[in-house]
Amino acid sequence: MKIVKTAFVVAMALSLSLTSCKPKDADVQAKVETAMKANPDASGVKVTVADGVATLTGEVKDEATKAAVEAAAKTAGAKTVVNSTTVYVAPVVAMPDMAGDAVLASAVKDATKDYPTVTAAVNAGVIMLTGTIEKAKLPKLMMVLNGLKAAKIDNQLTIQ
Repeated sequence: MKIVKTAFVVAMALSLSLTSCKPKDADVQAKVETAMKANPDASGVKVTVADGVATLTGEVKDEATKAAVEAAAKTAGAKTVVNSTTVYVAPVVAMPDMAGDAVLASAVKDATKDYPTVTAAVNAGVIMLTGTIEKAKLPKLMMVLNGLKAAKIDNQLTIQ
């Protein structure tokens, strides 16, 4: 019985000494943050450490930087790394569809050929109408132009 108690006490003392030797979360976090400062591309990365697990959040410029910050956190002493960083994606700027305008302009020219007093122009998908038209002919013209699926029809026609 005495041997069992002694073995139990030794086991408890050993487990306490081993758990007290593990690095503290604050120390690991400081090391990870220092490692992040060495990489200028990681300036937007935030680090939190709990129970030896480093969680990385924020935005990085590319996949290589994402991998680099994860590796830096591992080498800085984090037991596990949860990399929740996101890669920055540049916004897409829509360019005017010049080819589409040419096709639309051709279709508008064809649609207005029977209306010699109507002038039509196309710019960035918008049909601009100027000139004069008889009231009875306007609905038919508008029906044809609406069928062309333009972004907008700017009707500045004078109705007679």
